[in-house]
Amino acid sequence: MVRAHDHTSLSLAASSKVLDAKRLRSASAATEPPARHRPIGADPLSDVLRTVKLTGALFFLVDASFPWGVEVPRAARFSSIILPRAQHIVSYHIILKGAGWAGIPNATSTWFEAGDVLVFPHGDRYSMLSEPGQPPEFDTEATMDFFREMAAGRLPFVSKEGGGGEPRSEFVCGFLGCDMKPFNPVLSTLPRLLRIKWFQDRHEGLLNRLIDLTLAEARQPRVGGESIRLRLSEFIFVEAMRRYLETLPAREIGWLSGLRDPSIGKVLIMLHEHPAYAWTLNELARRACMSRAALAARFTHLVGHAPMQYLTLWRMQIAARLLADSSMKVATVGREIGYESEAAFSRAFKKTVGVSPAAWRSNAAAAC
Repeated sequence: MVRAHDHTSLSLAASSKVLDAKRLRSASAATEPPARHRPIGADPLSDVLRTVKLTGALFFLVDASFPWGVEVPRAARFSSIILPRAQHIVSYHIILKGAGWAGIPNATSTWFEAGDVLVFPHGDRYSMLSEPGQPPEFDTEATMDFFREMAAGRLPFVSKEGGGGEPRSEFVCGFLGCDMKPFNPVLSTLPRLLRIKWFQDRHEGLLNRLIDLTLAEARQPRVGGESIRLRLSEFIFVEAMRRYLETLPAREIGWLSGLRDPSIGKVLIMLHEHPAYAWTLNELARRACMSRAALAARFTHLVGHAPMQYLTLWRMQIAARLLADSSMKVATVGREIGYESEAAFSRAFKKTVGVSPAAWRSNAAAAC
């Protein structure tokens, strides 16, 4: 399975980098942000997921008979096995049948049932159990061997677990790689565990159809099926995030809450559509029809960063991706995100990221 990873990545291709570079150059030189001319600019969620290099890593189905219990170690323990180049691993589980309890250390256990998606965005150690308080049969070495064999394609898509009794549970396990550094605004503000409803009517909705397609593909193995399943696992995660966005309670805070807010969402779209433009708080406030103080307070409350701080962080994420994936000179990368001189860009990058642009590029090359 490892061999297919590079082919299933959602990262920008080299040609896209050149096109984005031209777009950013024109944006930084303009006295006014250019008119919106491509749909992607108005979609910050896609912008983020593409730029943080969301990549399918591992995908399989668990058929569990009562009593059953599984515990997954911290993602840092097995990330090098399932996706060696990934900075971070996110796991999610789609509950197809049955019910149980999900637990994270130092947190209250969460009940789940068929129709739920559980997302563990921060790489925590966690357990999934058929009964609360049940000690899982946890063997770190056995778990690592399982990941190693599954990633290598030496195990079937369906993994059987448990004691052989009833009731039975079925859940899909998906593991995704992505970047967390220097800045991943989606994951950084998510809770440690998300429980999302993926269906009301089993036969309606995009998420339902994606899951059905994935299971159908797994039940009829064909050449290229592994790559298709991994790509579908990425689509399923994105649709789960969209479902989470649609069902967020009004009181919730975080990047997705900011995206949903009419005024703050408009500001996020502007910043993502034209990241190299010389934005000021005054201009953002004017375009959002808010006062400076109101914009700064609401943006910071929802997103977790002040508007101009967020812009700097996002620019550095774009720069980090360009440094890692292209042969652009450091000065050119700086210009693409709005810095007129290499020295100014290098100072800002090191202050924000902790290393120089050249060191970041070298580290990225060494990880390949």
